[in-house]
Amino acid sequence: MTKLFEHAVETVRNLPPETQDALARIVLQLARENDLPPIAMSVEDEASFEETLAEAERGDFVSDEAIRAFWAKHG
Repeated sequence: MTKLFEHAVETVRNLPPETQDALARIVLQLARENDLPPIAMSVEDEASFEETLAEAERGDFVSDEAIRAFWAKHG
């Protein structure tokens, strides 16, 4: 294991268990270990996702001006 990966593992050890599991799934997916079951979405996440899809279907997008203002402030 490389020193960088060891450092990453040590850093992840200090994160909450659910975050560790999410990161572990990403690493395994990147390593082509694809036999993991999909991550179930919470009821709140599903509702948020459905609302986002509905907004996109309605064409409710942030204006270019709002995006420029955001990046001017945070960029």
